[in-house]
Amino acid sequence: MVAGVRILLETNSVPQVPQLPKPELPPLPTLPTLPKPKLPQLPKPELPTLPKPELPKLPKPELPPVPHVPTLPKPELPKLPEIPPLPHLPADLPKLTLPSIPTLPKDTPLPSLIPHHKTTLP
Repeated sequence: MVAGVRILLETNSVPQVPQLPKPELPPLPTLPTLPKPKLPQLPKPELPTLPKPELPKLPKPELPPVPHVPTLPKPELPKLPEIPPLPHLPADLPKLTLPSIPTLPKDTPLPSLIPHHKTTLP
């Protein structure tokens, strides 16, 4: 089928579209520019200053006298047991050697692809 389409495309000539002349349009008419209208100047609004309200003065309340509170003696804190001094360590301690950790290889090879066994059903 593809071969038939190819043969048809090769044998049939493509029709030529005639070039049409560009239409000439008349120039657009220019619109007259109108003068900007003048807006009337409005007076600046003046806000009247409001008088500061006077708050009523309240008399200072009189509190009753505080009763005498006796001062309590300072409580005695329990004595902590003395901490024994730390044992003296020698200046040159033996260096600690740790066992080395085994390292894994950087690129592990991919397992080979095993072909799957196809079973045939009776």
